[in-house]
Amino acid sequence: MAIPYWRLSSFYFFYFATLGGFLPYWSLYLEHIKFNALEIGELSALMVATKIIAPNLWGWIADYTGKSLRVIRIASFFAAIIFAGFFYKDSYLWVAMITVGFSFFWNAALPQFEAATLFHLKKEPHQYSKIRLWGSIGFIVTVLSIGWLVDLLTIDYLPEMIICLLTMIWLVSLTTPETKIAHKTENTVGIFKIIKKPEIIAFFFVYMLLQLAHGPYYVFYSIYLNQFNYSSSIIGLLWALGVCAEVVLFVFMKQVLRWMSLRNILLVSIFLSICRWLLIAFYVESLELMVFAQLLHAATFGSSHVVAIHLVHKYFGEHHQGKGQALYSSLSFGLGGMIGSLYSGYFWDLYGAWFVYSMAAVSCFIALIIAYLWVDREKQQVIS
Repeated sequence: MAIPYWRLSSFYFFYFATLGGFLPYWSLYLEHIKFNALEIGELSALMVATKIIAPNLWGWIADYTGKSLRVIRIASFFAAIIFAGFFYKDSYLWVAMITVGFSFFWNAALPQFEAATLFHLKKEPHQYSKIRLWGSIGFIVTVLSIGWLVDLLTIDYLPEMIICLLTMIWLVSLTTPETKIAHKTENTVGIFKIIKKPEIIAFFFVYMLLQLAHGPYYVFYSIYLNQFNYSSSIIGLLWALGVCAEVVLFVFMKQVLRWMSLRNILLVSIFLSICRWLLIAFYVESLELMVFAQLLHAATFGSSHVVAIHLVHKYFGEHHQGKGQALYSSLSFGLGGMIGSLYSGYFWDLYGAWFVYSMAAVSCFIALIIAYLWVDREKQQVIS
């Protein structure tokens, strides 16, 4: 059966196009409707906190029923419906409730789609990067267009733009063919035996720390740049530049995987993450260094994420892919992202941006030590 390349790619395009509306601009929108730094950090933490529960719940349902695409369609539909609640009013309690409700469904879709994509690819997992790059392209398109529209009009229209993109995610999910999961046998290894392995515990700790470090970037990077008089267009261009670097990496990732082991790619990615957060912490006034720091996004997110997808695929096997991708999402983007959002919100006004981003670098340094000692240490083959 042929790989449904364009249908898989379209889902990534619109999912990450939606993310392109959130990451650079949602904190600016919350600031625009008079929330302070602590409240913005808490609201952002609520959005990522649902990743701790939602992916695991939906992942169990998807693996149990064998209907991952049905789960994705239901989750995408209700994400769009609940998001409409942002149009009703903008009190803190209401925004917090809608954030939890909307993100509970929205955060459920991507891990299951990652699993579905790998099922469609079967023995060609190296093709993942060619499909996933369309998500990065969607992100770039949205970041640039919304940045231009915000400068031209006002950020008040951001919720309308995002709900259109959420609707497109649901519509595209309706066109994607369902996957067929093989039945379990007596030789199938249980999920708890897998997650108790030291290298897998280390893997989850590493990615939790990496996403913890991304917390202040996702929540406060746009506000940080705005404080130094960067325009919305320039802010959008910097976000887009980081993802452009990610796209270039995805294009050549197949060759990189043949040249380097997953372990070595991960170690290099974490080291470059340390460099990136230190540059943002101390050299924000230099546009040239901010450009260079954004180019490092290819490593801090792009290559490290590809390594994670391949390791989850290898560690959890065919029968536990939904749960494996869900655990990866919930412990890294969920728990790590929540802690990163909270600590950056609490310390932003208290100690300043330099402290928050320095702590991100320290988090990555700890991740580097753990990865060097334990992650995939005895399995360093390259992927052909």
